Amino acid sequence: MDREKLRTALDAQLVALDEPAYDGPADALPDALVAAVLAAYDRGLKPERDAGRQAVRHLLDKLAAAAPGRTVEVRVPPYAAVQAIEGPRHTRGTPPNVVETDPKTWIELALGRLTWAEAMAKGAVSASGARADLSAHLPL
Repeated sequence: MDREKLRTALDAQLVALDEPAYDGPADALPDALVAAVLAAYDRGLKPERDAGRQAVRHLLDKLAAAAPGRTVEVRVPPYAAVQAIEGPRHTRGTPPNVVETDPKTWIELALGRLTWAEAMAKGAVSASGARADLSAHLPL
């Protein structure tokens, strides 16, 4: 990830939250950005677009690193999608295993604020395919 873009997105989100600019270590930028985006959601605000996109992307990348593979496509429109989880590789067309959710739900799942079962029960996640259960991989 481009640290300068992360810093810009984080600072824009902090300004929108009436908080001071980030002054922590560069290595903690992605987690600080996720926390700022979650703070916006917690306050009933829509996060800044670039901040939301980068927070979602960071957490999707963490999933792909923790569960490498190409069996399940995880989509968080309008921001990003990744393929993850070991198993049969998908190469063309719509993957047989697809998970789709909104940015707020994805962040809450990734951080453990919401369980897979809770998200499924309230219809916040669409999961199709025999391998589309991410509960073993969450929280990140």
